[in-house]
Amino acid sequence: MKTQLIATISRYIIANALAIAMYGTALAQDNGFVVDKIIAKVDNYIVLKSELEMAYQSFLAEGNPQSQEAKCELFNRLIINKLMVAKAEIDSVIVTDIEVDGNTEQRMAMILQNSGNSPEQLERAYGKTLDQIKLELREQIREQLIAREMTSRITKNITVTPAEIKRFFNKIPSDSLPFYSSDVEVAQIVRNAKVSEAQEQEARDKLQDLRERLLKGENFTELAMKHSEDPSAQYNGGEMGYVGRGAMVPEFEAQAFRLKIGEISQPFKSPFGFHIMQLLDRRGNEYNSRHILISAVPSEDDILKAEKFLDSIRMKIITDKLKFEQIAKELSDDAETKGLGGFFTDDDGSTRISMRDIDPVVYMNIDTMKVGNISKPLRYRTLDNKEAVRILYFKAKLPPHVANLKDDWSRIQSAALAEKKDIALDKWFGKARQDVFINIDPGYNSCRILEQ
Repeated sequence: MKTQLIATISRYIIANALAIAMYGTALAQDNGFVVDKIIAKVDNYIVLKSELEMAYQSFLAEGNPQSQEAKCELFNRLIINKLMVAKAEIDSVIVTDIEVDGNTEQRMAMILQNSGNSPEQLERAYGKTLDQIKLELREQIREQLIAREMTSRITKNITVTPAEIKRFFNKIPSDSLPFYSSDVEVAQIVRNAKVSEAQEQEARDKLQDLRERLLKGENFTELAMKHSEDPSAQYNGGEMGYVGRGAMVPEFEAQAFRLKIGEISQPFKSPFGFHIMQLLDRRGNEYNSRHILISAVPSEDDILKAEKFLDSIRMKIITDKLKFEQIAKELSDDAETKGLGGFFTDDDGSTRISMRDIDPVVYMNIDTMKVGNISKPLRYRTLDNKEAVRILYFKAKLPPHVANLKDDWSRIQSAALAEKKDIALDKWFGKARQDVFINIDPGYNSCRILEQ
């Protein structure tokens, strides 16, 4: 039924934005014949068959059954996204080049880091240069950011009351209620390993050596590709492109406006590590620079200090009967979970997470714990690849169950809100499509997009 579908469908468009951006305009080949094609036009914007198929395959990959209704709803979301971009032009809704460029650089770095391929391998695999991939990626990211801004404007004042949540739940047939596997509630207190002065000095020394080599005439691009720990250096040789004030962290920007064109800075520190920078050009409030990044790595002693700190915190919680949640809010270094008392959450914001969805490393640790226990300090790497230590609190484990208001309020609230926002978007779509030209491939008439 559609009310269940709309609670989840949009995220497959968002989740596939990166893949669509990178490959969506590439023509799929089957024995030499082009099989990709345009399946919808919205003014000057198009939806490709490959975009829909990628989103649908992602939908199926998460265990959802095959559904023509789901595929049509995905197609509808794609068309609405394109319509938002077309309407944004009419309504003068824009996103800044700085925001688009920043997102593009981040995602290009992600592509290279996560693929495990060299830039040359990526170029061969997709038959495009990195500049072509980046250009396509940039345009798709621009569209995604505009669609996000338009969605935010359309739905910003929409909320759901407890009564609406109950009505939403009660209209779902009992035989259609979702079944949840075992859920757990797990919290953490994180201590990042603090880098010692000795380790920081080692990073400075490496950069000082590289700076001296550059001053003697070695090639900046080659040294950046070989030594920089910024993943984007593998395709841009450390060059950041033209950016304006506010685009980079203050420490980086300060160097750019302090240097003369062509000058190479002394090693300096930012939240990302240590850099040397060369200013390539400056025009007004914009500048182009290149850099080499070296991250100071914690030593074994640094990690042991973090372990000892958390071990003492663990014993205080146990012996003094302190609340884990309160200590997490006060002391944890993990920004994502700190404000929630250290608790992990699912996509709906619920602290009750399916065992299937919890981080595998966390799962392996709590699998040997009793409910109510706090683990000893455990080493791990954060999402931004920093050395850290954490203690885990296994608060609760719920048996498999059919969705109900008592145990699954956050999930049902999220689904009800998604439905209400989707209805608002459909109403907006009905009005906005009068202002643009929309043409849909006849092969998709069964989706009845323009009749909704």
